[in-house]
Amino acid sequence: MTIAGNLQALRRSWWLVLLVTSVAVAAAAAVTVMTPPRYATATTFFVTTPGEERADVLQGSVFSRERIKSYVDVVRGERLAGMVAEQYPLGLSVQQIQNRISAQAIRDTVLFTVTVTDTDEARSQRLARAVLIEFTALVEALEGPPGLDISAVKLEVVAGPTPKPLVAGTVRNIGLGLLAGLLVGVALALLRAAFDRSIRTPERLQHATTAPLLAVIPHQASMARRPALSRDRSGGRGPESFRHLRTSLRAVAPELRVVAVTSAASRDGRSITAANLAISVAETGRRVLLVDADLRRPRLADYLGLATGPGLSDVLSGRVGALDALQQWRRQPVSVLPAGPAASNPSELLESPRWSELLAWARRDFDLVVIDTPPLLPVTDAAVVAAGADGVLLVARTNRTGHDQVEAATALLRTVHAPVVGCVLTDMRRRDRRLSYRYPIVQRHAERPAVTSEAVPVTPQTRGLAGQPTPSVR
Repeated sequence: MTIAGNLQALRRSWWLVLLVTSVAVAAAAAVTVMTPPRYATATTFFVTTPGEERADVLQGSVFSRERIKSYVDVVRGERLAGMVAEQYPLGLSVQQIQNRISAQAIRDTVLFTVTVTDTDEARSQRLARAVLIEFTALVEALEGPPGLDISAVKLEVVAGPTPKPLVAGTVRNIGLGLLAGLLVGVALALLRAAFDRSIRTPERLQHATTAPLLAVIPHQASMARRPALSRDRSGGRGPESFRHLRTSLRAVAPELRVVAVTSAASRDGRSITAANLAISVAETGRRVLLVDADLRRPRLADYLGLATGPGLSDVLSGRVGALDALQQWRRQPVSVLPAGPAASNPSELLESPRWSELLAWARRDFDLVVIDTPPLLPVTDAAVVAAGADGVLLVARTNRTGHDQVEAATALLRTVHAPVVGCVLTDMRRRDRRLSYRYPIVQRHAERPAVTSEAVPVTPQTRGLAGQPTPSVR
């Protein structure tokens, strides 16, 4: 992944980095608060050797520095801890006493420090005094010449025992937690991006479909409830994106008469795209027929606010004619053929001769037929409809549709010889300069050309509909 790709991954998963970092900082703070306070009691020893001459003094100093290295190990040894445990009832085992004692030689001097650390301040002091006494006795016993009561080394206490509380290290712990949280959060964000197969960018959708990208539809919550190209919402990024789709579709397929709008999976914005595409084309004065071919879970009628009545299932079953099922949408040249009642055999109806006859009639009497289909992968209905269309518009939803799903849907369309004229990416939430409209879009309803119902009235006198329709369709 490139640097730009990594930065995009971090921007998309900023919440994950923030969450992991917050948890790490909170854990560090909790550990700091819950850790009991500790006290350290330090004692500093000065090591000398008896000597009267200057040469003896110098030699003794060198001897003392060398011996101090051994004393550090003696202080931390099991013998001294055993002597302290035997002589002083502190309630600690030999191993516990060893763990509480540490020693450090001061470089280039004859000084070294013994430190006793404990969670109890009083016990820390008592243990330090016991170590002082027993360690002095142990050194005299080890360094004394055989048969003599004098020692070759003399220990003098120059500081301590002095107790002091140890700093809990709150700032340090929180800083370490912050650093660890950032590292883990960034790593998780990059791993999430590396294993994420969802469509996130227009480039990824184009790569999956090998078809031109015709439009990117921005996220707009109200668009899921009503068309973006309603009269009271004619401007903005949402409506302009569908007008851009209209222009792009006409550029890549100028002779297109029947277009099937489909997607790989459900809830990808397929019906929203089909409805708004039909309305945007009707804005140019062209006659548009919008067909809801999703006979399993139809949505167009509710989305457009149409009345309940007969629909495509009734037409394909021969119960009503096409004219009787058509509805007009808001006095615009958009004729809508809803899905109608749910059918028990939708695939068979869409493969029947009546469907082919209906498409032949629609090609003759409308400038553009937009068909909303079910998703491609769950059911076979969409593939049947796409095979009879002039072209297919494949819709994918940002962060929801998978790359593998789009590839499978594209392969299925190739199998039924349905040409994919383009793809549309919906619900784009992130800000992208390429998708913004910097030119001011201001449209006053009074200045827009009025589109009256006389443009395409749904009556028997309608051009093409007034003639002799195909009997099986009528």
